[in-house]
Amino acid sequence: MAKATDGTLTVLDPTAGRAAESLQPALRPSSIDGLTVGLLDISKPRGDVFLNRLEERLSAHGAKVSRYTKPTFSKPAPVDLRHEIASNCDAVIEALAD
Repeated sequence: MAKATDGTLTVLDPTAGRAAESLQPALRPSSIDGLTVGLLDISKPRGDVFLNRLEERLSAHGAKVSRYTKPTFSKPAPVDLRHEIASNCDAVIEALAD
């Protein structure tokens, strides 16, 4: 991923075609107080350790935290899980670890 001088991002998807897609970064909330933040564990070792600490910090700043786990790190999250997260969360953090 590369950020251009005009603020757009170029994202290369290794599962898609050869053309890069230009995206605008999502708007960032001014505060997380009162927001629901989803924490997605992709099922890699020790990802939960990072997310446990992150949950403590987010809760201390007034966020409601919802936890989610992918069945396996080697495949995309199932559509129903992605839909549940998108329907219930204001923001999402995905954890990688090893």
